[in-house]
Amino acid sequence: MLEVQAHQQLKHLLRADAGQWEHQLTLSRLVGRSLRRRDQTRIQLSAGSNERWWLALLVPLCLQSRHTVLVLDAAQRQRFLSLERPRLLESDLRLGCWSSIHPPTGDQLWLLTPSQLITAYRLGHLRDDDHLVIPEAEHLAARLREAMAVQLEARHWEELRTAFPATGQGLLDLHERLSRQLFARGSSQGRQLSMPDSALTSVRDLLQLTGQAPEPWNHLATMGVDTWASWARLDHEHLQWQWTLQPLEPLEVIRDLFKHRPWTLIHGDGGFRRASSSAPADRDDPVVRIDLREPPRSEPIPIYAPRRQPLPNTEIYASHLLDQCRRLILGRSGLTVVLADDTALLQRLASELAAEFGSRVTLDRACDKPNGVICTTWSWWMTHQPTLPEPDQLITALLPIASLEDPLTAARVKVLKKQGRDWFRDLLLPEALAILIPAIAPLRRSGGRLAILDGRVRSRSWGEQVFQALEPWSSLQRLRPD
Repeated sequence: MLEVQAHQQLKHLLRADAGQWEHQLTLSRLVGRSLRRRDQTRIQLSAGSNERWWLALLVPLCLQSRHTVLVLDAAQRQRFLSLERPRLLESDLRLGCWSSIHPPTGDQLWLLTPSQLITAYRLGHLRDDDHLVIPEAEHLAARLREAMAVQLEARHWEELRTAFPATGQGLLDLHERLSRQLFARGSSQGRQLSMPDSALTSVRDLLQLTGQAPEPWNHLATMGVDTWASWARLDHEHLQWQWTLQPLEPLEVIRDLFKHRPWTLIHGDGGFRRASSSAPADRDDPVVRIDLREPPRSEPIPIYAPRRQPLPNTEIYASHLLDQCRRLILGRSGLTVVLADDTALLQRLASELAAEFGSRVTLDRACDKPNGVICTTWSWWMTHQPTLPEPDQLITALLPIASLEDPLTAARVKVLKKQGRDWFRDLLLPEALAILIPAIAPLRRSGGRLAILDGRVRSRSWGEQVFQALEPWSSLQRLRPD
Protein backbone atom coordinates (compact mmCIF):
# COMPACT_ATOMS: atom_id res chain seq x y z
CA MET A 1 0.00 0.00 0.00
CA LEU A 2 1.03 3.58 -0.60
CA GLU A 3 1.25 4.46 3.11
CA VAL A 4 3.56 1.51 3.78
CA GLN A 5 5.85 2.49 0.92
CA ALA A 6 5.88 6.12 2.10
CA HIS A 7 6.71 4.99 5.65
CA GLN A 8 9.64 2.88 4.48
CA GLN A 9 11.01 5.56 2.14
CA LEU A 10 10.82 8.27 4.80
CA LYS A 11 12.32 6.01 7.46
CA HIS A 12 15.28 5.35 5.20
CA LEU A 13 15.59 9.06 4.50
CA LEU A 14 15.61 9.95 8.20
CA ARG A 15 18.21 7.45 9.38
CA ALA A 16 20.91 10.09 9.43
CA ASP A 17 18.65 12.72 11.02
CA ALA A 18 19.06 12.59 14.79
CA GLY A 19 16.71 15.50 15.44
CA GLN A 20 13.76 14.19 13.49
CA TRP A 21 10.21 15.19 14.37
CA GLU A 22 8.35 12.44 16.21
CA HIS A 23 5.23 12.72 14.01
CA GLN A 24 6.97 12.58 10.61
CA LEU A 25 6.36 8.89 9.96
CA THR A 26 2.77 9.11 11.17
CA LEU A 27 2.03 12.15 9.02
CA SER A 28 3.58 10.47 5.98
CA ARG A 29 1.38 7.39 6.43
CA LEU A 30 -1.73 9.54 6.86
CA VAL A 31 -1.00 11.55 3.72
CA GLY A 32 -0.33 8.33 1.80
CA ARG A 33 -3.61 6.86 3.08
CA SER A 34 -5.55 9.94 2.00
CA LEU A 35 -3.97 9.86 -1.47
CA ARG A 36 -4.71 6.15 -1.85
CA ARG A 37 -8.31 6.36 -0.66
CA ARG A 38 -8.93 9.72 -2.36
CA ASP A 39 -10.96 10.94 0.57
CA GLN A 40 -11.23 14.26 2.39
CA THR A 41 -8.80 14.47 5.29
CA ARG A 42 -7.92 17.19 7.79
CA ILE A 43 -4.76 16.76 9.82
CA GLN A 44 -4.00 19.13 12.67
CA LEU A 45 -0.45 19.74 13.87
CA SER A 46 0.88 21.52 16.91
CA ALA A 47 1.86 25.16 16.79
CA GLY A 48 5.47 25.59 15.73
CA SER A 49 5.60 22.43 13.59
CA ASN A 50 5.04 24.32 10.33
CA GLU A 51 8.61 23.80 9.15
CA ARG A 52 8.78 20.08 9.96
CA TRP A 53 6.06 18.62 7.78
CA TRP A 54 7.82 19.01 4.43
CA LEU A 55 9.47 15.60 4.06
CA ALA A 56 6.49 13.76 5.55
CA LEU A 57 4.25 15.38 2.94
CA LEU A 58 6.52 15.18 -0.09
CA VAL A 59 7.61 11.54 0.17
CA PRO A 60 4.05 10.21 -0.48
CA LEU A 61 3.70 12.72 -3.33
CA CYS A 62 6.83 11.26 -4.95
CA LEU A 63 5.08 7.90 -4.97
CA GLN A 64 1.65 9.19 -6.03
CA SER A 65 1.76 12.41 -8.04
CA ARG A 66 -0.73 11.62 -10.79
CA HIS A 67 -3.89 13.74 -10.53
CA THR A 68 -2.48 15.41 -7.42
CA VAL A 69 -2.47 19.20 -6.99
CA LEU A 70 -0.14 20.78 -4.42
CA VAL A 71 -1.23 24.32 -3.51
CA LEU A 72 1.61 26.51 -2.18
CA ASP A 73 1.89 30.25 -1.72
CA ALA A 74 4.92 32.18 -3.03
CA ALA A 75 7.12 31.62 0.04
CA GLN A 76 6.28 27.92 0.27
CA ARG A 77 6.84 27.47 -3.45
CA GLN A 78 10.29 29.05 -3.24
CA ARG A 79 11.29 26.80 -0.37
CA PHE A 80 9.91 23.74 -2.13
CA LEU A 81 11.80 24.38 -5.39
CA SER A 82 15.07 25.65 -3.90
CA LEU A 83 15.42 23.45 -0.81
CA GLU A 84 13.01 20.55 -0.38
CA ARG A 85 12.88 19.20 -3.94
CA PRO A 86 16.71 19.19 -4.37
CA ARG A 87 16.88 17.34 -1.04
CA LEU A 88 14.59 14.67 -2.46
CA LEU A 89 16.62 14.42 -5.65
CA GLU A 90 19.79 13.85 -3.61
CA SER A 91 18.03 10.83 -2.09
CA ASP A 92 17.02 9.48 -5.53
CA LEU A 93 13.37 10.45 -5.04
CA ARG A 94 12.09 11.90 -8.31
CA LEU A 95 9.23 14.38 -8.28
CA GLY A 96 8.23 15.93 -11.58
CA CYS A 97 6.42 19.26 -11.20
CA TRP A 98 4.00 20.97 -13.59
CA SER A 99 3.31 24.69 -13.00
CA SER A 100 0.94 25.70 -15.81
CA ILE A 101 -2.74 26.47 -15.16
CA HIS A 102 -3.46 23.72 -17.70
CA PRO A 103 -3.38 20.19 -16.21
CA PRO A 104 -0.35 17.98 -16.85
CA THR A 105 -0.73 15.17 -19.36
CA GLY A 106 1.69 12.87 -17.55
CA ASP A 107 2.32 11.80 -13.96
CA GLN A 108 3.76 15.10 -12.80
CA LEU A 109 2.69 16.79 -9.59
CA TRP A 110 0.51 19.78 -10.48
CA LEU A 111 2.01 22.73 -8.57
CA LEU A 112 -0.31 25.74 -8.22
CA THR A 113 -0.40 28.98 -6.26
CA PRO A 114 -3.77 30.01 -4.73
CA SER A 115 -4.19 32.51 -7.59
CA GLN A 116 -3.49 29.82 -10.20
CA LEU A 117 -5.88 27.47 -8.41
CA ILE A 118 -8.70 30.02 -8.71
CA THR A 119 -7.89 30.65 -12.40
CA ALA A 120 -7.77 26.93 -13.22
CA TYR A 121 -11.08 26.41 -11.42
CA ARG A 122 -12.82 29.28 -13.20
CA LEU A 123 -11.54 28.10 -16.62
CA GLY A 124 -12.67 24.53 -15.96
CA HIS A 125 -9.15 23.05 -16.08
CA LEU A 126 -9.45 21.22 -12.75
CA ARG A 127 -10.58 17.63 -13.17
CA ASP A 128 -13.09 15.96 -10.84
CA ASP A 129 -10.53 13.42 -9.63
CA ASP A 130 -7.74 15.93 -8.95
CA HIS A 131 -6.68 15.52 -5.31
CA LEU A 132 -5.98 18.90 -3.68
CA VAL A 133 -3.16 18.90 -1.10
CA ILE A 134 -2.94 22.11 0.94
CA PRO A 135 -0.40 22.58 3.77
CA GLU A 136 -0.82 25.41 6.29
CA ALA A 137 -4.53 25.35 5.52
CA GLU A 138 -5.28 27.66 8.44
CA HIS A 139 -4.27 30.44 6.01
CA LEU A 140 -6.32 29.07 3.11
CA ALA A 141 -9.24 31.51 3.39
CA ALA A 142 -6.96 34.56 3.59
CA ARG A 143 -4.84 33.39 0.66
CA LEU A 144 -7.88 32.65 -1.51
CA ARG A 145 -9.37 36.01 -0.57
CA GLU A 146 -6.22 37.71 -1.85
CA ALA A 147 -6.25 35.57 -5.00
CA MET A 148 -9.88 36.44 -5.74
CA ALA A 149 -9.46 40.18 -5.13
CA VAL A 150 -10.59 42.55 -7.88
CA GLN A 151 -8.84 45.92 -8.21
CA LEU A 152 -10.17 48.81 -10.26
CA GLU A 153 -7.97 51.81 -11.10
CA ALA A 154 -8.55 55.02 -13.07
CA ARG A 155 -7.46 53.37 -16.32
CA HIS A 156 -10.18 50.70 -15.97
CA TRP A 157 -12.89 53.37 -15.83
CA GLU A 158 -11.48 54.91 -19.01
CA GLU A 159 -11.30 51.52 -20.75
CA LEU A 160 -14.96 50.84 -19.93
CA ARG A 161 -16.02 54.31 -21.11
CA THR A 162 -14.06 53.82 -24.35
CA ALA A 163 -15.61 50.39 -24.96
CA PHE A 164 -19.18 51.67 -24.40
CA PRO A 165 -19.50 55.35 -25.40
CA ALA A 166 -23.26 55.33 -24.83
CA THR A 167 -22.74 54.93 -21.09
CA GLY A 168 -19.78 57.32 -20.96
CA GLN A 169 -21.61 60.20 -19.28
CA GLY A 170 -23.18 57.92 -16.70
CA LEU A 171 -19.77 56.47 -15.83
CA LEU A 172 -18.22 59.93 -15.53
CA ASP A 173 -21.04 61.11 -13.25
CA LEU A 174 -20.74 58.01 -11.05
CA HIS A 175 -16.95 58.25 -10.81
CA GLU A 176 -17.12 61.94 -9.97
CA ARG A 177 -19.77 61.40 -7.29
CA LEU A 178 -17.77 58.59 -5.66
CA SER A 179 -14.58 60.67 -5.80
CA ARG A 180 -16.22 63.56 -3.98
CA GLN A 181 -17.60 61.27 -1.29
CA LEU A 182 -14.26 59.51 -0.72
CA PHE A 183 -12.00 62.56 -0.62
CA ALA A 184 -14.45 64.34 1.68
CA ARG A 185 -14.11 61.47 4.18
CA GLY A 186 -10.40 60.67 3.84
CA SER A 187 -7.71 63.14 4.76
CA SER A 188 -4.59 60.96 4.97
CA GLN A 189 -2.55 59.65 2.04
CA GLY A 190 -3.02 55.94 1.32
CA ARG A 191 -5.88 55.56 3.81
CA GLN A 192 -8.36 52.75 3.16
CA LEU A 193 -12.02 53.80 3.21
CA SER A 194 -15.06 51.55 2.96
CA MET A 195 -16.91 52.17 -0.28
CA PRO A 196 -20.57 53.22 -0.07
CA ASP A 197 -22.96 50.27 -0.44
CA SER A 198 -24.56 52.05 -3.37
CA ALA A 199 -21.29 52.01 -5.38
CA LEU A 200 -21.40 48.35 -6.32
CA THR A 201 -25.14 48.49 -7.01
CA SER A 202 -24.75 51.53 -9.27
CA VAL A 203 -21.92 49.93 -11.25
CA ARG A 204 -23.86 46.70 -11.68
CA ASP A 205 -26.87 48.66 -12.98
CA LEU A 206 -24.63 50.34 -15.57
CA LEU A 207 -23.03 47.04 -16.57
CA GLN A 208 -26.46 45.60 -17.33
CA LEU A 209 -26.74 48.19 -20.10
CA THR A 210 -23.36 47.31 -21.64
CA GLY A 211 -23.55 43.52 -21.87
CA GLN A 212 -20.24 41.66 -21.71
CA ALA A 213 -17.72 44.03 -20.09
CA PRO A 214 -13.90 43.90 -20.26
CA GLU A 215 -11.78 42.60 -17.38
CA PRO A 216 -12.03 43.14 -14.48
CA TRP A 217 -15.52 44.71 -14.73
CA ASN A 218 -17.23 41.45 -15.66
CA HIS A 219 -16.50 40.06 -12.16
CA LEU A 220 -18.62 42.77 -10.55
CA ALA A 221 -21.80 41.50 -12.20
CA THR A 222 -21.96 38.48 -9.86
CA MET A 223 -20.86 40.19 -6.63
CA GLY A 224 -23.27 40.76 -3.75
CA VAL A 225 -23.08 43.77 -1.44
CA ASP A 226 -23.44 41.49 1.61
CA THR A 227 -20.87 38.91 0.48
CA TRP A 228 -18.00 41.13 -0.75
CA ALA A 229 -15.95 43.74 1.11
CA SER A 230 -15.33 46.93 -0.86
CA TRP A 231 -12.88 49.73 -0.09
CA ALA A 232 -10.82 52.48 -1.71
CA ARG A 233 -7.23 53.62 -1.24
CA LEU A 234 -6.79 57.34 -1.83
CA ASP A 235 -4.00 59.04 -3.77
CA HIS A 236 -4.23 62.72 -2.82
CA GLU A 237 -1.27 63.71 -5.00
CA HIS A 238 -3.03 62.72 -8.22
CA LEU A 239 -6.60 62.96 -6.88
CA GLN A 240 -7.20 59.35 -7.83
CA TRP A 241 -8.31 56.25 -5.95
CA GLN A 242 -8.07 52.50 -6.30
CA TRP A 243 -11.13 50.35 -5.68
CA THR A 244 -10.54 46.90 -4.14
CA LEU A 245 -13.14 44.16 -3.67
CA GLN A 246 -12.61 40.90 -1.81
CA PRO A 247 -15.03 38.11 -0.85
CA LEU A 248 -15.91 37.92 2.84
CA GLU A 249 -15.94 34.12 2.83
CA PRO A 250 -14.06 32.93 -0.28
CA LEU A 251 -14.72 29.26 0.44
CA GLU A 252 -18.45 29.94 0.18
CA VAL A 253 -17.97 31.62 -3.20
CA ILE A 254 -16.06 28.62 -4.60
CA ARG A 255 -17.82 25.89 -2.61
CA ASP A 256 -17.98 23.56 -5.62
CA LEU A 257 -14.18 23.56 -5.87
CA PHE A 258 -13.97 21.42 -2.72
CA LYS A 259 -17.41 19.84 -2.59
CA HIS A 260 -16.84 16.72 -4.69
CA ARG A 261 -13.06 16.55 -5.09
CA PRO A 262 -10.74 14.67 -2.71
CA TRP A 263 -8.49 16.87 -0.59
CA THR A 264 -5.94 16.74 2.19
CA LEU A 265 -5.61 19.76 4.47
CA ILE A 266 -2.76 20.14 6.95
CA HIS A 267 -3.56 22.72 9.63
CA GLY A 268 -1.35 24.32 12.19
CA ASP A 269 -2.73 24.80 15.68
CA GLY A 270 -5.63 27.22 15.42
CA GLY A 271 -6.64 25.91 11.99
CA PHE A 272 -9.67 24.03 13.34
CA ARG A 273 -10.48 26.97 15.58
CA ARG A 274 -11.71 28.88 12.52
CA ALA A 275 -13.30 25.95 10.70
CA SER A 276 -16.15 28.05 9.32
CA SER A 277 -13.84 30.38 7.45
CA SER A 278 -10.61 28.45 6.91
CA ALA A 279 -11.76 25.00 5.80
CA PRO A 280 -13.90 23.80 2.89
CA ALA A 281 -17.44 22.65 3.46
CA ASP A 282 -17.86 18.92 3.88
CA ARG A 283 -19.43 16.71 1.26
CA ASP A 284 -21.81 13.85 2.07
CA ASP A 285 -18.97 11.47 2.85
CA PRO A 286 -17.57 11.84 6.37
CA VAL A 287 -14.41 13.90 6.56
CA VAL A 288 -11.45 12.20 8.23
CA ARG A 289 -10.16 14.40 11.06
CA ILE A 290 -6.84 13.52 12.64
CA ASP A 291 -5.20 15.35 15.53
CA LEU A 292 -1.39 15.10 15.62
CA ARG A 293 -0.92 17.84 18.17
CA GLU A 294 1.66 17.09 20.81
CA PRO A 295 0.49 16.93 24.42
CA PRO A 296 1.05 20.12 26.42
CA ARG A 297 4.52 20.47 27.85
CA SER A 298 4.68 19.92 31.59
CA GLU A 299 6.74 23.11 31.92
CA PRO A 300 4.29 26.05 32.05
CA ILE A 301 5.18 29.22 30.21
CA PRO A 302 5.80 32.19 32.57
CA ILE A 303 3.36 35.03 31.85
CA TYR A 304 3.77 38.56 33.14
CA ALA A 305 0.38 40.30 32.96
CA PRO A 306 -0.13 42.86 35.74
CA ARG A 307 -3.72 43.09 36.93
CA ARG A 308 -3.96 46.88 36.82
CA GLN A 309 -2.95 48.14 33.40
CA PRO A 310 -4.36 51.01 31.34
CA LEU A 311 -6.39 50.22 28.25
CA PRO A 312 -4.79 50.81 24.81
CA ASN A 313 -7.17 53.69 24.03
CA THR A 314 -6.14 55.76 27.06
CA GLU A 315 -3.69 58.67 27.00
CA ILE A 316 -1.29 57.09 29.49
CA TYR A 317 -1.02 53.77 27.67
CA ALA A 318 2.01 54.73 25.52
CA SER A 319 4.04 55.87 28.54
CA HIS A 320 2.95 52.77 30.50
CA LEU A 321 4.07 50.56 27.61
CA LEU A 322 7.46 52.27 27.40
CA ASP A 323 8.06 51.96 31.14
CA GLN A 324 7.13 48.27 31.21
CA CYS A 325 9.24 47.48 28.12
CA ARG A 326 12.28 49.11 29.73
CA ARG A 327 11.88 46.94 32.83
CA LEU A 328 11.34 43.79 30.77
CA ILE A 329 14.32 44.38 28.48
CA LEU A 330 16.75 45.42 31.20
CA GLY A 331 19.22 42.66 31.99
CA ARG A 332 17.91 40.14 29.42
CA SER A 333 20.65 38.37 27.46
CA GLY A 334 18.46 36.92 24.69
CA LEU A 335 16.21 38.18 21.92
CA THR A 336 13.16 40.28 22.81
CA VAL A 337 10.28 40.76 20.38
CA VAL A 338 7.70 43.51 20.95
CA LEU A 339 4.45 42.91 19.03
CA ALA A 340 1.66 45.30 18.02
CA ASP A 341 -0.36 45.98 14.87
CA ASP A 342 -0.23 49.75 15.30
CA THR A 343 2.36 51.43 13.07
CA ALA A 344 2.44 54.76 14.89
CA LEU A 345 2.72 53.12 18.31
CA LEU A 346 5.52 50.81 17.15
CA GLN A 347 7.52 53.63 15.57
CA ARG A 348 7.27 55.75 18.69
CA LEU A 349 8.14 52.84 20.98
CA ALA A 350 11.11 51.73 18.84
CA SER A 351 12.46 55.28 18.75
CA GLU A 352 12.22 55.73 22.53
CA LEU A 353 13.72 52.31 23.26
CA ALA A 354 16.57 52.96 20.83
CA ALA A 355 17.36 56.18 22.69
CA GLU A 356 18.02 54.05 25.78
CA PHE A 357 19.29 50.72 24.43
CA GLY A 358 20.99 51.88 21.24
CA SER A 359 21.42 49.93 18.01
CA ARG A 360 20.22 46.68 19.52
CA VAL A 361 16.66 47.99 18.94
CA THR A 362 15.26 47.52 15.42
CA LEU A 363 11.92 48.12 13.71
CA ASP A 364 10.59 45.40 11.40
CA ARG A 365 14.01 43.87 10.75
CA ALA A 366 16.28 41.27 12.31
CA CYS A 367 19.00 42.28 14.76
CA ASP A 368 22.53 40.84 14.67
CA LYS A 369 23.02 41.25 18.42
CA PRO A 370 22.16 38.31 20.71
CA ASN A 371 20.24 40.61 23.08
CA GLY A 372 18.46 42.43 20.28
CA VAL A 373 15.03 44.01 20.58
CA ILE A 374 12.74 43.73 17.53
CA CYS A 375 9.65 45.96 17.46
CA THR A 376 7.33 44.60 14.83
CA THR A 377 3.86 43.51 13.76
CA TRP A 378 2.34 40.09 14.34
CA SER A 379 2.40 39.28 10.62
CA TRP A 380 6.13 40.14 10.32
CA TRP A 381 6.94 37.95 13.30
CA MET A 382 4.91 35.02 11.98
CA THR A 383 6.61 35.30 8.58
CA HIS A 384 10.20 35.59 9.86
CA GLN A 385 9.90 33.46 12.99
CA PRO A 386 11.47 30.33 11.42
CA THR A 387 14.64 32.21 10.40
CA LEU A 388 15.19 34.07 13.68
CA PRO A 389 16.72 32.81 16.95
CA GLU A 390 14.24 31.53 19.51
CA PRO A 391 13.26 34.54 21.63
CA ASP A 392 14.05 35.01 25.29
CA GLN A 393 10.77 36.87 25.70
CA LEU A 394 7.79 38.13 23.73
CA ILE A 395 6.14 41.38 24.75
CA THR A 396 2.54 41.71 23.62
CA ALA A 397 1.99 45.45 23.39
CA LEU A 398 -1.36 44.88 21.68
CA LEU A 399 -3.20 41.60 21.26
CA PRO A 400 -3.68 40.65 17.56
CA ILE A 401 -7.35 41.66 17.54
CA ALA A 402 -8.38 43.01 14.14
CA SER A 403 -9.44 46.65 14.08
CA LEU A 404 -12.90 47.68 12.95
CA GLU A 405 -11.19 50.48 11.01
CA ASP A 406 -10.06 47.81 8.55
CA PRO A 407 -12.75 47.73 5.81
CA LEU A 408 -12.58 43.96 5.41
CA THR A 409 -13.01 43.36 9.14
CA ALA A 410 -15.79 45.94 9.31
CA ALA A 411 -17.65 44.25 6.46
CA ARG A 412 -17.37 40.81 8.07
CA VAL A 413 -18.57 42.18 11.41
CA LYS A 414 -21.49 43.92 9.71
CA VAL A 415 -22.73 40.59 8.33
CA LEU A 416 -22.54 38.93 11.76
CA LYS A 417 -24.42 41.84 13.32
CA LYS A 418 -27.22 41.40 10.79
CA GLN A 419 -27.39 37.73 11.79
CA GLY A 420 -27.65 38.67 15.46
CA ARG A 421 -24.42 36.88 16.36
CA ASP A 422 -21.73 37.81 18.88
CA TRP A 423 -19.28 39.18 16.32
CA PHE A 424 -16.42 39.57 18.79
CA ARG A 425 -16.49 36.05 20.24
CA ASP A 426 -17.48 34.41 16.94
CA LEU A 427 -14.95 36.19 14.74
CA LEU A 428 -12.38 38.59 16.22
CA LEU A 429 -11.42 36.61 19.32
CA PRO A 430 -11.01 33.19 17.62
CA GLU A 431 -8.92 34.73 14.85
CA ALA A 432 -6.77 36.56 17.41
CA LEU A 433 -6.14 33.31 19.31
CA ALA A 434 -5.31 31.55 16.04
CA ILE A 435 -2.48 34.08 15.63
CA LEU A 436 -1.41 34.18 19.28
CA ILE A 437 -0.96 30.43 19.81
CA PRO A 438 1.58 29.77 17.01
CA ALA A 439 3.25 33.14 17.65
CA ILE A 440 4.31 32.11 21.17
CA ALA A 441 5.23 28.53 20.26
CA PRO A 442 9.01 29.28 20.24
CA LEU A 443 8.80 30.31 23.91
CA ARG A 444 7.79 26.80 24.90
CA ARG A 445 10.94 25.46 23.26
CA SER A 446 13.29 28.16 24.56
CA GLY A 447 11.86 28.43 28.06
CA GLY A 448 11.30 32.16 27.56
CA ARG A 449 8.59 34.30 29.06
CA LEU A 450 5.54 36.10 27.71
CA ALA A 451 4.52 39.59 28.79
CA ILE A 452 0.97 40.78 28.02
CA LEU A 453 0.76 44.55 28.43
CA ASP A 454 -2.64 44.93 26.75
CA GLY A 455 -4.89 45.91 29.66
CA ARG A 456 -7.96 44.39 28.02
CA VAL A 457 -6.82 40.87 28.89
CA ARG A 458 -7.44 41.60 32.59
CA SER A 459 -10.38 44.03 32.37
CA ARG A 460 -12.57 42.27 29.79
CA SER A 461 -14.60 39.13 30.41
CA TRP A 462 -13.11 37.45 27.35
CA GLY A 463 -9.60 37.73 28.81
CA GLU A 464 -10.12 34.43 30.60
CA GLN A 465 -10.45 32.70 27.23
CA VAL A 466 -7.06 34.07 26.25
CA PHE A 467 -5.44 32.61 29.35
CA GLN A 468 -7.20 29.28 28.81
CA ALA A 469 -5.81 29.10 25.26
CA LEU A 470 -2.29 29.67 26.64
CA GLU A 471 -2.37 26.73 29.07
CA PRO A 472 -0.17 25.56 30.67
CA TRP A 473 1.22 28.79 32.12
CA SER A 474 2.36 30.21 35.43
CA SER A 475 1.87 33.74 36.69
CA LEU A 476 4.96 35.92 36.96
CA GLN A 477 4.03 38.34 39.72
CA ARG A 478 7.14 40.53 39.69
CA LEU A 479 10.16 41.08 37.51
CA ARG A 480 13.53 39.97 38.83
CA PRO A 481 16.87 40.83 37.16
CA ASP A 482 18.74 37.81 35.81
